[in-house]
Amino acid sequence: MGELVLTTFDWVPEPPRGNVRDLRVRWALEEAGLPYRVASVPFADRKPEHFAHQPFGQVPWLTDGDLSIFESGAILLHLGERSEKLLPAEPRDRAEAVKWLFAALNSVEAVSQPWSLLIFTGNSGDRPEWKFFDGWLKARLKHMEPVLAKREWLAGSFSVADILMADVLRVIDRFGGLAEYPASLDYVTRATARPAFAKAHADQLAHFAAADGMRGRAS
Repeated sequence: MGELVLTTFDWVPEPPRGNVRDLRVRWALEEAGLPYRVASVPFADRKPEHFAHQPFGQVPWLTDGDLSIFESGAILLHLGERSEKLLPAEPRDRAEAVKWLFAALNSVEAVSQPWSLLIFTGNSGDRPEWKFFDGWLKARLKHMEPVLAKREWLAGSFSVADILMADVLRVIDRFGGLAEYPASLDYVTRATARPAFAKAHADQLAHFAAADGMRGRAS
């Protein structure tokens, strides 16, 4: 195992701060107590080296020695292999965590992302596309609600599945989408009350705020 280096943007505009997906990786690293450092790539001028690590020009990616891993779900699974604080060793609980990690990405975020983008771009309201995605998301949340009403965490103990699911639901809540789903809201509240989340969130905000100062001096 090599040095863990998390790469994110050097700066982003105000609206996505606190929600850039390096937060998920920071959170996992803090939960596991794994030492790491943060590196930056330009937000505005994405160079070939960036695309060599992340072929879509996004962030984050993680290097672990000579390994380079992109996509937040893949990174969390990799970190789970390094720490039982993130992924249970017992096979049944491990399988439970893995399936809910993929559910967060494929069954919830795949629906919530276009829903939130419609709100963000001012295209919600009396529009066919909004009605479609709003109805689809409500159906997903309706099915999540009884699951979260019966469990503190998705796979027994807190795991990478909870990092992903809570982060996906947290963005939905940012736009008021959990108002009618108390179990989901309580779950997000529990997850984001964890000290590791608080540190990861504060560190991301501080990272981009420091770049504001640099940009101001350069202008």
